[in-house]
Amino acid sequence: MTKAVVTGGCGFIGSHIVDRLVVEGFDVEVIDDLSAPENEEFYFNNKAVYHKLDVSKDDCFEVFEKTSYVFHLAARSRIQPTIDSPNSCFEVNVVGSQRVLDWSRRSGVSKFIYSGTSSLYGHQNSIPFLPNMPADCLNPYSMSKWMGEQICKLYSQNYGLDTDVLRYFNVYGPREPVKGQYAPVIGLFKRQRSEGTPMTIVGDGEQRRDFTYIEDVVEANILSALSTKRRGFNIYNVGSGKNYSINQIADMIGGERKFIKERPAEVRETLADIEDTRSVFSWSPVHSLEEKILSY
Repeated sequence: MTKAVVTGGCGFIGSHIVDRLVVEGFDVEVIDDLSAPENEEFYFNNKAVYHKLDVSKDDCFEVFEKTSYVFHLAARSRIQPTIDSPNSCFEVNVVGSQRVLDWSRRSGVSKFIYSGTSSLYGHQNSIPFLPNMPADCLNPYSMSKWMGEQICKLYSQNYGLDTDVLRYFNVYGPREPVKGQYAPVIGLFKRQRSEGTPMTIVGDGEQRRDFTYIEDVVEANILSALSTKRRGFNIYNVGSGKNYSINQIADMIGGERKFIKERPAEVRETLADIEDTRSVFSWSPVHSLEEKILSY
């Protein structure tokens, strides 16, 4: 049985990848220290093996032995909290990523799939964002994730580790975090509506985001792992190729709203160019926001 390791596999995206790998017949092992502050709940699959370990501190090498595919999702993953507390962000996202890459190299892993972020495109790039655009990191989170990408590139160039970076655009769907004021906007709005409180819209609400359904993200991960079209280091956008304003999201969910002050270090608009992802993986997003936003 082919073995896959998923770091951060008890969280929102990681747990869905674990479930899909199990369905596809993989031998799945998960590393997660269960510390993500944004998660009210962690998710487990009884057909996977779990290790409560911190990739930035603990020796996890034995978990990677005889592994074919590594899906690296373990990270501090919220923009605003990292502005006030950058230390753990860099420790987990940079040091942790280097350690996972090195365990993968030493184990002879066939493909390393790194969960990246669209937030590193920043202000200076015009939409739609292309994978070859320069990084314009506005906060510790995006900087740390970009640094993780650079370490992936280094390991591909120096050690021959095949690495795909998947830059996600605003992932939503079942199990999405809803905890705290910095939860992803769809989960936050749905929680606020269920509590009978107003949806808090940052600024004027006309900022636009490309929203990607979780099943489309999982499919991109699986296709990336199995693809043999490109070797070495590659970057792909995983988005819908369509964007919506935050006011439109509020309209779809429905309910009272209130406007709060703008936040620092966030971009005005995101939109993914996904042509490269389509052509290399034969992947396309199949779920629309209008169809899915109220379906779970």
